[in-house]
Amino acid sequence: MRHARRRIVRRAARLAAVGGLVLGGTMVTRAVASEPPGPPAAPHTLARTASGTGAGLVARLGADRTAGHWTGSDGRPVVAVVDDGAAREVRRAGAEAKAVRHSMSELRSAASALRSAPRVAGTAWALDYRSNEVVVRGDRTVSGADWSRLTGVAEGIGGFVRMERTEGAFTTRLNGAEPILSTAGRCSAGFNVTDGTRDFILTAGHCGPTGSVWFGADRGDRQVGRTVAGSFPGDDFSLVEYADGEAGDGADVVAVGGGKGVRITGSGEPVVGQRVFRSGSTSGLRDGRVTALDATVNYPEGTVTGLIETDVCAEPGDSGGPMFSEGVALGVTSGGSGDCDKGGTTFFQPLPEAMESLGVRLIASGRQGAGQQGAAGTAAPGAAAPGASAPATGSGGATLLARLTDRRNVGPGLLVVAGSLVALVATRWMRAEQDREAYRRHYSTTWG
Repeated sequence: MRHARRRIVRRAARLAAVGGLVLGGTMVTRAVASEPPGPPAAPHTLARTASGTGAGLVARLGADRTAGHWTGSDGRPVVAVVDDGAAREVRRAGAEAKAVRHSMSELRSAASALRSAPRVAGTAWALDYRSNEVVVRGDRTVSGADWSRLTGVAEGIGGFVRMERTEGAFTTRLNGAEPILSTAGRCSAGFNVTDGTRDFILTAGHCGPTGSVWFGADRGDRQVGRTVAGSFPGDDFSLVEYADGEAGDGADVVAVGGGKGVRITGSGEPVVGQRVFRSGSTSGLRDGRVTALDATVNYPEGTVTGLIETDVCAEPGDSGGPMFSEGVALGVTSGGSGDCDKGGTTFFQPLPEAMESLGVRLIASGRQGAGQQGAAGTAAPGAAAPGASAPATGSGGATLLARLTDRRNVGPGLLVVAGSLVALVATRWMRAEQDREAYRRHYSTTWG
């Protein structure tokens, strides 16, 4: 009985090995006969499609008939409109129309009136497209008298200005994806940019004035570069020229922690409702949503306008760190309130505006120019410092496992063939060993 079972097992193993040889040979033949794989297509992203549709409708209909656009929870573009004709055009374009009372022109006029009022440090305001209001926030440092005066200004503008008190304080996040140090403090490196001749780090302007010398945080004695241009307050960006003039390998990757990174493939404009990621050396990789655009913040050091408002948390030390979505660079961390335990509001300097002002372009995958929308990268945790070489994940980083499992490659077929040959040789060896053992037993019995 035992010998019969062995024979059945051997036969099954031989049949499986022969079947594997046939299957592997077929896979190799098909792989060789098929066309070589081309470059991967850019992943289709709902956020980018919604942003383009909404922005196009707002530009065509004008600021007197619309009041902004955003991405809905289902990924569809939503456009705020003030008349029925505009609503019909929006629906014909495949977007959702939301009827509101106040146009973008009115919202901007209200924001302009707030900017004309006496400046109050610790306050911020932004256009909330979804509620069709201008939201004014005051932190804990704003006195009752100052808040009362600002409330009077808001009441004079109209009922679409909403006043809110917030916990914490609106501060710049000086201290920060990989830390850089100077006598001015500690910040995060943002994105690598170039003017065609030299490479730079684009980071927050409040990190340090022109002339500030920056060092790496690993030992503190490796000079990274020197600030050569910037703007703060008003804007919040600066340019750090590399000491040797080059960003080096991995310049198109931003650090996100854990020894990994995200490959940046282009730059772009965010849309309200879009999911975004921020990286900083203090609090690491965090995500959230864009809540408003064209925000104004009255920091103690001065007023900054045109910022991106988000509900992503940040902490001191994250200043200048990169904000991105699907491999597209969007901005650098400016400041905010709260922390990553309780949550808070964080503001970002838009990247395209900063690059245009500084006369540089983004160093992206393939060194694409500023404003180009490249293929979406992978928004997964990982770290390569801007300007430093390190592993990265993204649209261009195919792994060995992915290549082997691609049916268009000969690798899978060769693996199956090799495994089948090993199995076939093993079954032949097992049978030979069993035959030798049977012969020894028979010979021993005969001899005895």
